[in-house]
Amino acid sequence: MSLTKQIAKHFRDVHFGGNWTTSNLQDQLKDVTWQQATQQVNDLNTIATLTYHIHYFVHEVLKVLKGGALEAHDKYSFDHPPINSQKDWEDFKQQVFADAKEFADLLEQLPEEKFYEDFTDAKYGNYYRNIVGITEHTHYHLGQIAIIKKLLHS
Repeated sequence: MSLTKQIAKHFRDVHFGGNWTTSNLQDQLKDVTWQQATQQVNDLNTIATLTYHIHYFVHEVLKVLKGGALEAHDKYSFDHPPINSQKDWEDFKQQVFADAKEFADLLEQLPEEKFYEDFTDAKYGNYYRNIVGITEHTHYHLGQIAIIKKLLHS
């Protein structure tokens, strides 16, 4: 399997399953209600906020993979729209996973040499650093979501 396909698989696995950690975003969120997703536990971010934060960077880099400009700003990465119903939550999750699928599909189409090129600007490093970084970032916050779920059920 090519490096490009391996990187895409690694990204896909953290969202949909198949990684060696046996934890993925889709499984962690499937039984979370909108009330649980928005429930504050101590001073931790909510599950909805963490999910939005994960998705924010995927969504913004997806625009770059589609030929657009990088317009992401860290200061907006926790500012999710209100979630006031199960429908809001389900619609949001549907967008998260649709973008993740499209992201992985576009990754598979990148020529391997693209991973060594600057990611929009040399100050951000190369494509490899940013794409692998998004996958690492997702794993990090996925662990937080798993812990918050356990705290909500205890």
